Amino acid sequence: MNAMQRTLTALGQQEPDRVPLFLLTTEHGAKEVGLSIEEYYSRAGNVIEGQMRLLKKYRADCLYGFYYAAIEMEAWGGQTIFMPDGPPLCGSPIITRAEQIDTLIPPAIETAPGLQRVLDTIRGLKERVGDSVPIIGVAISPFSLPVMQMGFDNYLELIYEQPERFERLMQANITFSVNWANAQLAAGATAICYFDPVSSTTNIPRELYLKTGQTVARQALSRIKGPTATHMASGRALPIIGDIADTGTAIVGVSALEDLAALKAAANGRVSLLGNLNGIEMRRWTTAHAEFEVRRAIAKAGRGGGFLLGDNHGEIPWLVPDEVLLAIGDAVERWGNYPLDWVDDWLKEND
Repeated sequence: MNAMQRTLTALGQQEPDRVPLFLLTTEHGAKEVGLSIEEYYSRAGNVIEGQMRLLKKYRADCLYGFYYAAIEMEAWGGQTIFMPDGPPLCGSPIITRAEQIDTLIPPAIETAPGLQRVLDTIRGLKERVGDSVPIIGVAISPFSLPVMQMGFDNYLELIYEQPERFERLMQANITFSVNWANAQLAAGATAICYFDPVSSTTNIPRELYLKTGQTVARQALSRIKGPTATHMASGRALPIIGDIADTGTAIVGVSALEDLAALKAAANGRVSLLGNLNGIEMRRWTTAHAEFEVRRAIAKAGRGGGFLLGDNHGEIPWLVPDEVLLAIGDAVERWGNYPLDWVDDWLKEND
């Protein structure tokens, strides 16, 4: 199978030839082409070349059109702070007073230079691989975007204390996020990763999620013209995995803080799982430990399909060494082939 066939089979809750590997590498592309992170993201051609090199090097089953989260805030008038050894950070909030929400207008995708570079990247990747490899686009969920727009503390106060302004902000953000997601799909993205960490039970209780994040997701996802994967970006999802499935998403990106076997049982075939290798701990792994973690993830969630192996945050940290990522690829090729006949004996010894 090629990467697309392998992925679609797994998402159909069937077993492909092997477990799909979704290594969501971003800044590692800058290392491959010998550029600083800031320079790397300044041209679509750099990212296209970086992604193609990473695809070949790590033997993953997807390409990642994502640059950095703050690129969406650039479209809203925000600033990006570039770091030498990590993901670019979002600058100061663009909403400093709640009253600004009353006149907030979603920015046009066509007039945002950063977003246009991402679209050019997706087009370039599509030209390179056609339909043989999934190309993943990214949109920050309308419900999680306000953390960058106004800061977490001010946003939580808005949710609880100013419901009318919260609703107006959501409608503006839904318009922007849907337009941004659909622009990426039109450019050639196979699916959209809908990053929604605020909805995680790590951040808010289920009762509030059902009134807010889930309601927003239902509105947004129904207007996105392609498949979506909802990612909790390291946050817990087990208590709400059925609720997330109710939004119509196809995949849930799950946390290393939760047990994959329990998540697989809770998903019950309604959604597939993406995860849950710990990207933070990964930078300290030996190659032997990388192999162990891959085997553990596959043993807990691989049988029956419905599982994509990846990290738990949606982005491999810059400081994770090449030898660890190469070891992950080696382990998938060694232990990820179906049928997974080794799993029962391994679980008896290691779980």
